[in-house]
Amino acid sequence: MNQNFTNTCITNQLEPSARFVASAVVYGLVLVIGLPLNTVSLWILLRSHGLRSPCAVLMVNLAASDLLLALSLPLRVYFYATLQWPLGAVSCAGAIMLFRINIRTSSIFITLISLDRMVALVFPLRSRSLRTSACALKSCALVWILITILSIPETLKIHGSLKNCAHMPCFEFQVQQNASQTPSILQALFLLILLVVNVVSTVVVVVVLQRRPNAGATKVNNKMNVVLIFLVNMLVFTVFFLPFTLQLLAYKKDDFDRKVLRSLICLASVNCCLDPLIYYFSLDSFWQDKGKKQTDAGTYSLSRSMDRS
Repeated sequence: MNQNFTNTCITNQLEPSARFVASAVVYGLVLVIGLPLNTVSLWILLRSHGLRSPCAVLMVNLAASDLLLALSLPLRVYFYATLQWPLGAVSCAGAIMLFRINIRTSSIFITLISLDRMVALVFPLRSRSLRTSACALKSCALVWILITILSIPETLKIHGSLKNCAHMPCFEFQVQQNASQTPSILQALFLLILLVVNVVSTVVVVVVLQRRPNAGATKVNNKMNVVLIFLVNMLVFTVFFLPFTLQLLAYKKDDFDRKVLRSLICLASVNCCLDPLIYYFSLDSFWQDKGKKQTDAGTYSLSRSMDRS
């Protein structure tokens, strides 16, 4: 049954539907799987690899972003399971923006990992001065700061729209009909740019591996892992981010588009369960203690660049 909306507020209580149940189930599964998976991944990354290479720095930040996303999901599970929000507009706006910030930072860190792997393979020597832990730390800090600052006006706008609602719609709030679509379009275009960067990086790496089997200073002994990194990145973007992005561009603010967008946002959260595959394929010694790492095998763009950069 369609709900009645006045601006961003609902005029009557939300009624149970299959979409709400499915959302609660999906968010719950992502929480149950993603929280321990990313906690363990972050612990292994910090314990075994630390912040001694650019790739490790990027992956630690990606794991932290995914972990924060998972930590924001209990509120979504509660809301979609009960269709009630007793915590007020401030907590609702904060929960919405925490989720959005982590989706955005996650997509950026995945792209930076692709760029790092590509540059390490194509320009192994010339890139060493640029591919340092210090540069990676500065880049990650810049990403967190910029995304957070840019999200502040959005957070204030959401809070202002919800603070006078008699029935708090929270994660189901309706964008006002006269609201500008420019922010959504800019976000969609930004995600499309990140997708293009990932596609180009993947194509370049595949071509280089085909034409230069001995690319880099060390022979590439495990091409499959190299390719799998980019395939996982492409999978995350095409399955979880691209549908959401295209819907942002086509969004018409009607009831059907609103339901589709909410469903695709739910789908986008699943990406945090797949990101640990990136760590596994990127680090030949992911499960090994840093004192027991291999120093002679692996690809230049993977294990050698992890230990030397």
